Order: sequence, then C-alpha cells, then structure tokens
Amino acid sequence: MQSRSIQPLPENPEPQRLADEILQALRYRLGKDTTVATPHDWLTASIKVVRDRIIDHWMKGTKETYEQQEKRVYYLSLEFLIGRLMRDAFCNLGLMEAMREALASLDVDIDLIARLEPDAALGNGGLGRLAACFMESMATLDIPAHGYGIRYVNGMFRQEIQDGWQVELPETWLDHGNPWEFERRERSFEVGFCGFVESPSDGEGDAPGRHIWKPTERVLAVAYDTPVVGWRANRVNTLRLWSGMPVDPILLDKFNAGDHIGALAESNKADALSRVLYPADSHQAGQELRLRQEYFFSSASLQDILQRHVSQYGEIASLPDKAAIHLNDTHPAVAVPELMRLLMDEHDMPFALAWDMTRRTFAYTNHTLLPEALESWPVPLFERLLPRHMQIVYAINAAVLLEARQGGHFNDQQIANISLIQENGERRLRMGNLAFVGSHSVNGVSMLHTELMKETVFADLHRLYPDRINNKTNGITPRRWLLQCNPGLTTLAREAIGDAFLDDIAAIRALDPLADDATFREKFAAVKRQNKERLARLVAERLGIRIDPAALFDVQIKRIHEYKRQLLNILEAVALYDQIRSHPERDWVPRVKFLGGKAAPSYHNAKLIIKLANDVARVVNRDPAVRGLLKIVFVPNYNVSAAEILIPAADLSEQISTAGMEASGTGNMKFALNGALTIGTLDGANVEIREHVGPENIFIFGLTADEVAERRKGDAQSRATIEGSRELSQAIAAVSSGVFSPDDPSRYRELMNGLYQHDWFMVAADFEAYAAAQRDVDAKWRDSAAWYASAVRNVARVGWFSSDRTIREYAKDIWNVPV
Repeated sequence: MQSRSIQPLPENPEPQRLADEILQALRYRLGKDTTVATPHDWLTASIKVVRDRIIDHWMKGTKETYEQQEKRVYYLSLEFLIGRLMRDAFCNLGLMEAMREALASLDVDIDLIARLEPDAALGNGGLGRLAACFMESMATLDIPAHGYGIRYVNGMFRQEIQDGWQVELPETWLDHGNPWEFERRERSFEVGFCGFVESPSDGEGDAPGRHIWKPTERVLAVAYDTPVVGWRANRVNTLRLWSGMPVDPILLDKFNAGDHIGALAESNKADALSRVLYPADSHQAGQELRLRQEYFFSSASLQDILQRHVSQYGEIASLPDKAAIHLNDTHPAVAVPELMRLLMDEHDMPFALAWDMTRRTFAYTNHTLLPEALESWPVPLFERLLPRHMQIVYAINAAVLLEARQGGHFNDQQIANISLIQENGERRLRMGNLAFVGSHSVNGVSMLHTELMKETVFADLHRLYPDRINNKTNGITPRRWLLQCNPGLTTLAREAIGDAFLDDIAAIRALDPLADDATFREKFAAVKRQNKERLARLVAERLGIRIDPAALFDVQIKRIHEYKRQLLNILEAVALYDQIRSHPERDWVPRVKFLGGKAAPSYHNAKLIIKLANDVARVVNRDPAVRGLLKIVFVPNYNVSAAEILIPAADLSEQISTAGMEASGTGNMKFALNGALTIGTLDGANVEIREHVGPENIFIFGLTADEVAERRKGDAQSRATIEGSRELSQAIAAVSSGVFSPDDPSRYRELMNGLYQHDWFMVAADFEAYAAAQRDVDAKWRDSAAWYASAVRNVARVGWFSSDRTIREYAKDIWNVPV
C-alpha cells in the first residue's frame, strides 16, 4: 500500500491575532477580563482558541470519511493515559511558538499555565499510555478512528507519600472542567444489568427465534468527545469516553416517603461506573463493579458503532468490511458476546452468521502472561449480571469445543485448556480465551512475548488456530516523547541532520555517525545536563532533597509490582551503600537512584516495597559517611507529566523485570530515544532494543525466560544463592533486622523471608549479575566519551520503536485499512 503523504503544517496566524482571540475567549466564553482572570482562566481561554481551529479539521475529516465510505478503526480500551493535551495539540498544529508570543504579549507565561493543566486520570501505566500513543499515530497516519473508554471522574488515585507509605487520594482532575471535551448528550445509550431472558419456544424445548433480555437495572452511557490531533493536523480523530448516568435521577416516591438514600440508589450506582479506575477487586463488591464497568463501556461503544454503521449503510451485513474493532487487552472482551447479542437479538441474525461476522470484526491484543491479569470471572457473578451473555458464551464454547473435538488432535486436558470455562475449582469464565476465539487476529506486543503466548497461556488455542497469533511490537509517539518533552535534544538534532526526522522518526538514524564526533557529543552532554538540572530543581522544590546534576541519574519509573523488581534495585542500593561506607578509598561513581510508581491499593507487598524505598532513602540520604555519593529519591504520584521531566534527564534506564514476565514495555523505548542507556534483562522489547542499538550500547544481565522457567521447575535454590552472595545476604540481613525501620524492626522480615523460601521473581537469583552489570555501568560512566557515544547511538537507532511503525503494521496486517 502507498503511504499517505505528510501534509504541510497549517498556515500560522500572527501572534497578535491569537492574542486578540484569547482576549475574546476570556471575555465572551469565560466571562472574565484581564484584571480578574486567574492562571486557570488563561489556560482555558488559550485551549479554547486552539480547539476552535481543531474543530475545522475534525469536521472535515469526519465528513470525508463518511463521503468516501472509508473503513473505520474502533479502539476499545479501559485506559487512555493521555496526559496533558495542550502542548500535544499546540505542537501538532504548529502553533506552539505563535501561542507563546501571543501570551507573552499579554504578560502570560505559557510554561506556567501549561503546568496547571491536569493529567487526565484515565489510566494506570503502559497499557493506557500505549493506547494514547496509538490514537495520536492513527490521526497522524490519516486513519479514521475512534477510541472508546470511560470518562473516570477520579480515575487512578493521586498518590501521596506520608511517612514513607503510599496514601491513595482522589485524583480531582476535573475540578476546573475539561476545556478539551464536548458533551454529546444526544449520543447516549441504555445499558442493562441483571434480569432474565425470555426465549421463544417451538413447543419442543428449542428456541429458534430471537431471545429477549429484560434487565432489571438500567443506566445511561453519555458520550464525551475529545479531539485527538495528528502531526501537522493530518487528521483529527475522536476519543469518546462514556459517563454513567441514571435513567431516573431520583425516585420521587421514595424520596417523599422519607427514604432519601433509597431514592438516590440508582443515581449512585450509575455514578460508580465512571468514578474510579480499577476498583479494588480483593472483595466481591469490587469485582462486581469492575465487571459492570467493562460491560458498560463495551456495550455503549458497540451500540454507538452499530448505530453509526446502520445510519450510513442501511444494513448490518457489511460491518466487518467497514469497521475494525480492536480489543486492547482482556478488559473489553465482554464485547464479543455483546456484539453477538446485538446481532442476534436486535438484528435477527442466526448464530452461525453472527459468529462469523463477530470474528471477522474483532481483533485482540494481549498485553500480559500474568494469570491475575488474564481476567476471569466467577460464572455465578457473570450469569447474574449478564444472563443473556452467559447463554451466548455457552453457545460459543460449544461451537469451539466441537470444532476441537472434530479435529481429533486434542486430549481431554487440552480441550479443558481451550474451554472458555475453567472447570477445576471454582467455575470461572476465561476472558482471554473468549477474546481469542472471538477475534480473527490475536497479537503480542514484542517478539519474545508473542512466542511465549504460543508456548504458554494460549498454547492449545494456538494449535487449534495456528494462523491467528501474530506479533506487533509496541511503539511510542516521537511527538510526545522527543519533540515535546525534550526540546533541547530536538533542536540539537535539527541543527545536526535537518528536519526529516520530524515527519519520519526513522530519519533520526542520520545522527549515528555523530556519535564519534567529539564536538557533537559535548553538545549532546550539555543538553542532557540542562535536563538534569531541571529535574534537580524540581526535586529540591518539591521534596527538599538536593542532588548533584553531575551524578549519574539512574531511573526506574513504572507501576510497582514484584515482577518489575523494584526490590532488586533497592537491595542493590543497600549493598552499594554498605560498600561505599566500608571502602571509602575506592573511586565511587556518584549516583542518584530515582524510583516512582503506584501500587494497587490492595497489593500489600507492592506498598511495602514503596515504604522500603523511602526508608532506605531516609537513612542513606542523611548518612554523612556516604559523602553524597549515593542518593535515593522516590518521586510521588508518578504520571505522564512527571515522566516528561524524568525521562529526558535519565542517564540509566532500569528495565529489570523478571525475564518472561514483561510483555513489552514502552518506557524502555522512551528512555532510549532520549539518550539513556538501558540496564535490563532479556525481557519484553529489551530483546529487540538490544538488536537495534547493539549489545555494546546496552547492559544486559540475568536469567533468560527459558532459564527462569527451568529454575522454577527445580528444587528451591534461593537459600543457597543468598548464602553464596556476601553482599546480598548482608543487604537482606540489614533490611530484615530493622536497620532501615528502627520504629518497627520486623516490618520487612516476612518480605525478606520470602526471598529465602521461593524467590518466584528471581530477585536473589539475578542479584549478583545485576550488581556486576551496575559496576559495568560505573566503568563506562567514567569514560565520558564512550558513555555519550553510546547515548547518541541509542537515540539514533531506536526510531523503529515508533507507534507510527506499529500502527502501519496493524493497519496492513490486522485492520485492512489503507495507510
């Protein structure tokens, strides 16, 4: 397919004209004048002025898609970690400098008001950020697309650190409204729960006709649209988020009878659907709410898609040819039986035809091999909330298992593995299997992850459908993760190699020869130093910790989880702390370790690891014997905006997950594109990053995925491993005995004992290799020319890890849309 041409940036208006428009927006849309306008008012007025220009592109693209009957992509994701949108939109429209001048003429600092824009609390980590990058790339590549999710009022919690512990607070990102969004009250759909199913009968027990589901609970899903601007305004696509509203806001009869709580019960239930991202599922109420959320947004999205399709084409049969619906992980997997229900019960389609259309329409991306993340629901819970869908799931399961049996190549255990219903123990509905069988394409997100999918969680389904699994290695948008977050490096690259990489990030490869140019390396180092100084100022202002920008900045920022092994990082820091104090005569490399990330509220060990990081930091940072050679900083409330400051300042990128457990990662790509060297295992996309940057420009250590699997099969070796490592055993002893927790000496005893007992995440097994790799880091850091040569080569060689490349592959291989 021919690539669509990149359009020139729209003609920029004069700054004076923009300034006039900002004043008009301030007066006529916000009811303020310059004497009383707050910084938030200036922010909103500026966004409104640019949003008006976006609308023209938005409507033009929508009209062209309709007139040309182009196939649309619909991306269903429970998370969209979009971050602040102002710089993204201004940059992609080519208006950043003109807006800067316009606001300066009004005595307003654009950087100051930009910092006031809240991060939309619509995601947790890599899954949601990937969805945001994909939306921007689809608009950049001129692919007509809608993203569908939930408009969480509070979303992911705001993290505060109190006495070293994580405290979860509501993220009130909508306090000042959201000037980017448009409420579409007319685009509202009724979503039902519970109730019963009426089945027509022919008198002999069969039910050939349409089934009628009569829910006893109903809510409204109301659409809120946010425009997503592509680079050079190639296209503006739509992120449509659903907000829950009651069908009947208040039951007046109950209210007037004095039952004020009961009168608002329906309103409260609807509100809960779009209140918080990932309610704690350690109890039944949390599990039920999460399933309700997943069905709520999946059903509303499918109703919207089908209504749009029928309105344009007058029939439903062409749906697979005109709509590609993509399931981002298992959260929207309930969309499979929901589409079947709509086709059969609302459009009178027989099961076989509906099943064929469903599979041709859906595609599914798997993001994890972790059993707890491959969602499953207790059958009684699913059947109570969605009785008609349970019937459809059983019908789908029967069709799939009969297909497997008829092939004659599967034994009973393999049939059980293929089944949508887990029968051993509590009967549960496997959402990963449901998404797999209901899609024509199932993709992993790195080469290693895709191969492991075939060998582990979907091994028997892969045997049944050997052509279904394919790989699409993740990518990141270079607009957000280079042009916007690292303007110094962007300017340096433009001066050195021209502007071609702005439109095609692969062209940044032209920087590669400059890794051997001493003058360029000095300029590159100066940009890195400026980014580090910015981060150092921020840490001093917010946390009161003074750090030296000349030190090596060692950064691990990601969701706190045992498989991501923040614990390995902390234990190595404890060992390093002991070594620095014991051997002050050695030439130690000054190092600042940054950690950041949120732990799920019900994940005890993850929250304990956060506390440990802060306890160790408190002791190390205050110890004069360390002489400032090691400092540890835990960055609270890690989010997209924090990442945009931390990543350009990083020298070393920690990607140290247990091999075989990280599907891909995208932080590893962002760090490399900004000139950080990776220390990591051969896990996820690290494998492919090493291939692109070269093994001499990355620090790889530890067990491979195969070696981890073999070690887990064998007898416990962790005690011998720990006792065989003096540094590790001393570090564990110090933590376990209360050196870092004098107020509660036993606080970490159980956590440390776990390393002796099973070491499932290979913290002890990989410690010596990790510590040795860190000393290799020290050696390379001492050779400044070698370090920055490798840093430049990382920037130059990771253009392939662009979400533009990933989306082109999706478009060609999965969605069948031109690009």
